[in-house]
Amino acid sequence: MYGFYSASIKFPAQDYAAGIVLAFYTSNADKFPSAHDELDFEFLGNIKGRPWRMQTNIFGNGNGGREERFDFWFDPTADYHNYSILWNYFHTVFMVDGIPIREMIGNESMGEDYPSKPMAMYATVWDGSDWATDGGRFKVDYKYAPFVASFKSLKMQGCAANPLLQNLESESASPSSSAHCNSPYAEYYDALEADEFLALDSKQKAAMAWVRRTHMYYSYCDDKVRYPTPLPECTSTIDSIPKAVRRRRQRRRKPNYNSSKTSFQDASGH
Repeated sequence: MYGFYSASIKFPAQDYAAGIVLAFYTSNADKFPSAHDELDFEFLGNIKGRPWRMQTNIFGNGNGGREERFDFWFDPTADYHNYSILWNYFHTVFMVDGIPIREMIGNESMGEDYPSKPMAMYATVWDGSDWATDGGRFKVDYKYAPFVASFKSLKMQGCAANPLLQNLESESASPSSSAHCNSPYAEYYDALEADEFLALDSKQKAAMAWVRRTHMYYSYCDDKVRYPTPLPECTSTIDSIPKAVRRRRQRRRKPNYNSSKTSFQDASGH
């Protein structure tokens, strides 16, 4: 059920990794194929001279289409970096090296679109030639294989639950009820509802704002073609980067990791 999922990952080091998708995610599609929940980190390979990109996505009750894409402020092929998902009743937070990059608030307006069923943790490397790099323009070239990703420091902490139980909480239960948790694991569920996990603090919000302002180049909340009427959770304040800026970032060929690191330290104090 609700939990904290984390892994340190080092990406494949090939100069050409177009079409490759490296994924670290949670899902229950095996148990709920027509109404699954999913929380995705998807890392998208690229052609020679262009950096990996990062995509997050959220599915609730089978409804997805909530992609956001980011440039990295470091080289993910050079060393291990930590990728984490915090998921509880109140919000879902994606983090990179402890820095929040995305927060989804579990408000009532989302209804069943907010993930609410038990999920398992997965790690995969697969061929996404039909979409992963420039919308499928560049395919996987297997002469560069094998594409090896290294994982360590895997963590999965939360409340163990039976994914086949449809009614996890009664209608009369309070939002923080842990009645659906088996008693040996209840302390993990309670820990995820401690004050420090219910909302981001001011420093975390500042760090997330910096990442989104300087490294996010696509958000479904900006996509008026796909969503002429924005989805309920979208706001005009957090995702207000002009489309022209996002297009320039999509065309940018080489990242300046050193410059980005300095800018982040100036912006957030980390």
